[in-house]
Amino acid sequence: MNTLALAVRDSSTMLRRNLLHAWRYPSATLNLLLTPIMMLLLFVYIFGDVMSTGIGGGGADRSDYIAYIVPGILLMTVGSTVIGAAVYVSMDMNEGLIARFRTMAVYRGSVIVGHVLGSVIQSIASVVLVGAVAVAIGFRSTDATLLEWLAAFALVALFALALTWIAVGMGLASPNPEAASNMAMPLILLPLISSAFIPADTMPGWFRPIAEYQPFTPAIETLRGLLLGTGIGNNGWIALAWCAGLTALGYRWSTAQFNRDSK
Repeated sequence: MNTLALAVRDSSTMLRRNLLHAWRYPSATLNLLLTPIMMLLLFVYIFGDVMSTGIGGGGADRSDYIAYIVPGILLMTVGSTVIGAAVYVSMDMNEGLIARFRTMAVYRGSVIVGHVLGSVIQSIASVVLVGAVAVAIGFRSTDATLLEWLAAFALVALFALALTWIAVGMGLASPNPEAASNMAMPLILLPLISSAFIPADTMPGWFRPIAEYQPFTPAIETLRGLLLGTGIGNNGWIALAWCAGLTALGYRWSTAQFNRDSK
């Protein structure tokens, strides 16, 4: 069996292992989902009338704010879900499972590839679930074409892939699962200081660069444009550049940590 076939076979086995683990123990994934769902309900039903004055020139209502906030919540869901990858990788390291896999005749990279692919699939499933909640409370995307829906799906998948590689690196670099969870907390906190809830141009001047020059804001603006038919501008290219850069950085970091720990 050649190297490529061995890599595909072993990565598929590790992916199946991680998906079965998530299926048998869904409580961790559901706990991570609570944050974006609670944020969605909180900002729509508690702060919706007040927050809607910050968009559309002050003439927006709650339904307009639902449409505005949902793309940000969907990408917050990705950030929340991939924290599980950091925790699971750290658990495997601390419990000796990864060390045991290293002694077996398996493709070395399949261990972390299985975690990455499993986390991406869970992230997409979580986005679908949160999206269903958003539709139930009134979100509609009537202006999006089929091509725009496909582009939105691809953006979510690429963003999940990029953040998962970063999360896996965090898990490998952490001494225990609790530390991994704490290290990955910025993946939830960054959307809170992005354009997810209010436009960046309505923020104070000193705070606006923090919202603008981070990965979540261009990705949110791109997803918002695809789903709502609004302008995207340069955000699409910037979002893709962030995805490519974070994926490359996370991959190099994760593989370096994995190879260092195997010595």
